[in-house]
Amino acid sequence: MSGRTKAFAAVDLGASSGRVMVGQVGRDLLDLTEVQRFPNRPCRLPEGLRWDVLALYSGILDGLRAAGPVDSVGVDGWAVDYGLLDADGNLLGPPVHYRDSRTDGVAERVWEKIPPERLYAQTGIQYAPFNTLYQLVAAQGTAQLAAARRLLLIPDLITYWLTGEQGTEVTNASTTQLIDARTGGWSSGVAEALGVDLGLFAPLRHPGDPAGALLPHVREYVGASAPVPVTAVGSHDTASAVAGVPAARGERYAYICTGTWSLAGLELEAPVLTEASRRANFTNESGIDGTVRYLRNIMGLWLLQECMRVWGESDVVGLLREAEKAPGLRSVVDASDAAFLAPGRMPERIADACRATGQPVPSTRGETTRCILDSLALAHRRAIDEARRLADHPVDVVHLVGGAARNALLCRLTADACGLPVVAGPVEAAALGNVLVQARAHGLVGDRAAMRELLARTQPSRRYEPSGDRTAWDAAARRIIA
Repeated sequence: MSGRTKAFAAVDLGASSGRVMVGQVGRDLLDLTEVQRFPNRPCRLPEGLRWDVLALYSGILDGLRAAGPVDSVGVDGWAVDYGLLDADGNLLGPPVHYRDSRTDGVAERVWEKIPPERLYAQTGIQYAPFNTLYQLVAAQGTAQLAAARRLLLIPDLITYWLTGEQGTEVTNASTTQLIDARTGGWSSGVAEALGVDLGLFAPLRHPGDPAGALLPHVREYVGASAPVPVTAVGSHDTASAVAGVPAARGERYAYICTGTWSLAGLELEAPVLTEASRRANFTNESGIDGTVRYLRNIMGLWLLQECMRVWGESDVVGLLREAEKAPGLRSVVDASDAAFLAPGRMPERIADACRATGQPVPSTRGETTRCILDSLALAHRRAIDEARRLADHPVDVVHLVGGAARNALLCRLTADACGLPVVAGPVEAAALGNVLVQARAHGLVGDRAAMRELLARTQPSRRYEPSGDRTAWDAAARRIIA
């Protein structure tokens, strides 16, 4: 292993913003700097909700130019959405946003051909109405899909524009609901039953694989004087975030990757494909080194983000201060409920959910914020309790990474709800996991445990011990969960 320090650019794309980070990595060094942040705003077109992927790509190029000389670039981003290319490799229109309504009612059509029990037994992927599988079935018969010769998931599309090389990285591919959970290859049975053409997908590649080099015109724009390799990372941002969890060697832990979504679960060596797991709506997504991300999707800070957008509010610190003063567990909602998926009217929809379950309706912004945070902590607890039971996997500590690691109130509530210590941080876990996979591919870091040891030595974290008992949380859970 080399003792030399190298620089790696992590392109990390979230549902509301993108960023380019530069990580300096050496034997005892892991230093991350944000060099460019840019908004990721969807567009409402006459045909529906679409991603402005060209603006996103422009932000990436500007970020790579601001990054200066780097030894490699890696791209991670959100899952399930994709771009379609024609025979010349040109994009056939802006990618559809996963919150678009085109998949409404599609799952029932799919289940008529493949019952949900069989679909889960083969793919291990939770039901979510926006899974790539349902998007492709919804697109059948359209002129755009008929003209398509290649489908690239969003991080792979960005990588293609940077390098000219096409591939399908496995951690993101697993979220399509078209990968066989046992073999890690494409599930031809599922695809054939639903008329999905697997030939649309580029060959699979794995975290750490070479993904090409910056094209000459890209190098010129970003100011690179020498060839710059692009390295496949855990291109699903949650896969990179889990790689960025600073768990100790041998520690029995659960993780919560937070942001627009909360992803709560376990890192396992094999999938859990039982009927009980399907009914609990847990997913088995691929992680780095062939691991399984066994987790549940929870709406996450999207609930608060949407409320703030409706309110025209930007002072999150002030809202959290008001929430701290509001009565705890007065009202809670099911933060995993698909009723909160679409944008718009979020404070009103939260009030409606409280009213429907006979709970007090939040009357102030502080009370609504407290309802959201209590509800998220409750959803975190439920997901972790059920994951460890279904996987027969003990948990002694919860690692909470991502944006909510800054939210001391949510971290404390999660510790209280789970009855377990919560270690909060790093905030930029996805970018750090992205950088570490690149660093390992370039010989600077050892195995997964060594990556996490380096994280623990170099990245700040804060530990929250649980207080009180779980009786109040038990009572709150009974109000919303039959």
